[in-house]
Amino acid sequence: MEQKQDLYDVLIVGAGPIGLACGIEATKKKLRYLIIEKGCLVNSIFHYPTNMTFFSTSDRLEIGNVPFISHGNKPTRREALEYYRRVSGNWKLNVHIYEKVLDIQDMAKNFKVITEKSSYLAKTCIIASGYYDNPNLLHVPGENLPKVRHYYGEPHPYAFRNVAVIGAGNSAVDVALELFRVGAKVTMIVREPALKDGIKYWVKPDIENRINEGSIDAYFNSTVHEISETEIIFDTPSGRKRIINDFVLAMTGYHPDFEFLKKVGIASKKDKLLTPVYDSVSYETNRPGLYLAGVVCGGMETSKLFIENSREHAGAIFQHIKKTYL
Repeated sequence: MEQKQDLYDVLIVGAGPIGLACGIEATKKKLRYLIIEKGCLVNSIFHYPTNMTFFSTSDRLEIGNVPFISHGNKPTRREALEYYRRVSGNWKLNVHIYEKVLDIQDMAKNFKVITEKSSYLAKTCIIASGYYDNPNLLHVPGENLPKVRHYYGEPHPYAFRNVAVIGAGNSAVDVALELFRVGAKVTMIVREPALKDGIKYWVKPDIENRINEGSIDAYFNSTVHEISETEIIFDTPSGRKRIINDFVLAMTGYHPDFEFLKKVGIASKKDKLLTPVYDSVSYETNRPGLYLAGVVCGGMETSKLFIENSREHAGAIFQHIKKTYL
């Protein structure tokens, strides 16, 4: 393994919007830094559904004082990808993509960051790795079948098929409506008694009307029991049901890489949310010099942190880094 002995002031894990915002703060403060990303630039956004529209307006997604102008009131996935490429280029951010971080170890007074390609030394580290790479599993027999997917790209492959959509949030609703419009027979299986309150306001009447008219079947207070090659079996308030099924799209949410956080020594609270331990002002974890930024701070409660209310993490972190370690 090639050893990089140059000492960085800050090493940032993750090149999503918040990781890029951290790189911008490092640039402003003339610090030596490196951003390392296991996938492409803003990898999570790249893997969002092809036709996705953000809930936030474009100005709420801006970082680095670079204007984000979208064609509609709400920006699309494609517009966001173009925007964050432009931000990275304008700020000339130092980013290594397609390089996965494996561990963060102590080395004298510094950190040794080990990746699948190399290793680096840094005085401080920031983990801004998001959560989208780790789906919340159903934990039912048959979940490993090829027809079961936890990610959705576009509707065409599911046209005229029998598709079960699991979930109650925006992702499940968007998927159900797109599939309905390409001729799929859509069945929604929802654990909760109703769709979530946070459904996008311009989408909510559409999904409610499709359910009420019977174009989309919806079973509430229901859970999946088993998945077979040809059926999906689920429990409802009126008993167990079996329906013909070609695909299952489990839009059940995602969570941070808890195994990685544990491996690098970040403690978590003893709660169901597995919230990592960090200072609410500085975002420094229980491991001095190691910080969290963005959605990774929320543990399982990923729905409360977005780009728009996580952008401020970068400024708070670098204020603490400059005062404490540099």
